[in-house]
Amino acid sequence: MIKVGIVGLGFMAATHLKAYRKLPRVRVGALCSPSGKRLDGDFADVSGNLDTGDPLRLDMAFIKPYRIYADLLADPEIDLIDICAPTPAHAELAVAALKAGKHVLCEKPLARTPAVAREIAAAASRSPGYFMPAMCLRFWPEWAWLHRAITDRTYGEVRDARFRRVAQPPGWGQKSYFDGKESGGALFDLHIHDTDFVQFCFGRPKSVFSSGYGKHSGAIDHVVTQYQVYSGAVVHAEGSWAMTEGFGFNMAYTVNFENATADYDLARGPEALKLFERGQPARTITCPGGDGYQGELGYFLNCIREKSPPTLVTAADGLSAVEICTAEEESVRTGAVVLL
Repeated sequence: MIKVGIVGLGFMAATHLKAYRKLPRVRVGALCSPSGKRLDGDFADVSGNLDTGDPLRLDMAFIKPYRIYADLLADPEIDLIDICAPTPAHAELAVAALKAGKHVLCEKPLARTPAVAREIAAAASRSPGYFMPAMCLRFWPEWAWLHRAITDRTYGEVRDARFRRVAQPPGWGQKSYFDGKESGGALFDLHIHDTDFVQFCFGRPKSVFSSGYGKHSGAIDHVVTQYQVYSGAVVHAEGSWAMTEGFGFNMAYTVNFENATADYDLARGPEALKLFERGQPARTITCPGGDGYQGELGYFLNCIREKSPPTLVTAADGLSAVEICTAEEESVRTGAVVLL
């Protein structure tokens, strides 16, 4: 049994709590919030992009509430610290937990700048505890399917790939999200998922060329990026918080292989992933396994149980994603191609 302490009790904490409920041999043993908010276990007012609408209220009989983070880290019963706090707090919280010898899962982005992300990666390299950035898209069943198809060349080489993640502005955590100096806007908080997935599938890009604009945060809230990758495939991604309220959230991809086209659109529901193979009728691909949150948490918990550090996503990957997004931000500002 692995016991988890969660720090930062907003939308992502509620999302992780729901995922932990579906996983074996893990129990949330503590919650931490300096303000004291939601330490009663009531998350009923929390909602977000992929929210199921089910109100979340915890039975706090066996969950310890902490307002002081150091007290949580001193609790010998807690094995894993799950950091769901806003981006500016990641470094302080992660480094302290790693120094305490805890295992640490940290929400993305690791940090607002590469320099701060490097501090976290350095602390992770020195700690006996394992560290993993929460890049959940690598574990999302339809994206995991696509990664396998790309790396195994199931349908031949990739000729071009387009990723899209667009939404109305977040209705939660606006104090942090709408301060672009802290959050990095949609580019760092939303689009980073696809930036990371591009490097997961195609390797770290050689360069980026980005266009975009700000709307809510003072940073980049809508971005379109062309990634120059070593395979020569044409790869681009769009990310946005700039959609008008009522639009909601959508994520999608279209990938052209030599012998097939894979097209995913969340709006199609159960038929979200379509495969069009040469010489065959179109078909729907169904990918079992829950969602990406359940996948990432389950993977990290297994790493801890097996005493094997995570390799599917590492601190270096989290740092690299921040570095690439920083290059995209520079490209928007300068209008130039930025080398990596």
